[in-house]
Amino acid sequence: MKLRSKPPNSEVSGYPTSTAGRLMTTRIPMIHPTTTIRDVEQLLEQNTDAFETINYVYVVEKNSVLIGILSIKEVFRQPSEIKVADLLNQKRQELVTVFPSTDQERVASKAIVHELKAIPVVDSGGKLLGVVDSDSIFHILHEEHVEDLLKMGGVRDIEAYTAKGYFGAGLKQSIKSRLPWLILGLGGGIIAAQIVQGFEKALEAKLILAAFIPLVVYMADAIGTQTETLLVRNLALDPKMKLLKFLLREMEIGIAVALVCGGLISLYSFFRFHSPYLGMVLGPSLFVATFIAIFVGTLVPWFLFKLGQDPALGTGPLTTILQDIASVASYFVIASFMMRWLPV
Repeated sequence: MKLRSKPPNSEVSGYPTSTAGRLMTTRIPMIHPTTTIRDVEQLLEQNTDAFETINYVYVVEKNSVLIGILSIKEVFRQPSEIKVADLLNQKRQELVTVFPSTDQERVASKAIVHELKAIPVVDSGGKLLGVVDSDSIFHILHEEHVEDLLKMGGVRDIEAYTAKGYFGAGLKQSIKSRLPWLILGLGGGIIAAQIVQGFEKALEAKLILAAFIPLVVYMADAIGTQTETLLVRNLALDPKMKLLKFLLREMEIGIAVALVCGGLISLYSFFRFHSPYLGMVLGPSLFVATFIAIFVGTLVPWFLFKLGQDPALGTGPLTTILQDIASVASYFVIASFMMRWLPV
């Protein structure tokens, strides 16, 4: 039985930081293609503590050249007399590997794309040097993506946004960081109320219009929140993302969403209230509110970040009130306009 518990190269400290070579572990189960499944099972059972990861068993030829990978689940499902070579011939797998110099973010990306729990590290000749295991991959994802997400969201001090930082912050500082945005939102709410008051004639002529104000406002807020979330996530994953390209993509999606939602609410209002006027107000209002939400949800977080402000605290209140004011205003403008052409 030809078995090894680790490849010849067990020194990883010489590789640059943030690379596969520095992160890999050399304590992995390696087997020869002539090994039987029974031998593999014995290796794993007798040397569990010797291996740092046992998600996979790595099949190597002469000089430790990697030729195949078997998951533990596959191994224990096979008859004990079968040879590893026969099992590999049945699989015809495509090996997913990285070089020692591969950046850690690229390693994590490959693991996600190919749904792997560990990524083998090989040299230019295909020799297996080690494996970046699942613990390292999770660490990379946290370091490269979660922290990037916070940074792209305007959070400069990552430590301050941990649980320890949150509870350790003074009450005065916490209130000071939030209150200005909420006061801004309060002022915006007053403006929205003034807009509603300015369209008293429309409300007097069709009181049912007031019942649909929350719906229009909610749809604008919901769509805006989706756009904000997608923008921050995409910026975290691709800091070089083009803002215009993202905006155009969101507008394409927005057209479809607005047509469907606007059409549904128009049909509902027509059959429920027997009013062509109400349907012609609600449909276009939702359509306009959708595009307002997309623009605000894209531009506000972007500009706050560029100005060095914290979108984590400012984006929500600011975008919400801007969307509310714009959606309410457009709703009543459309309602007043439609009064001239359709019976109320």
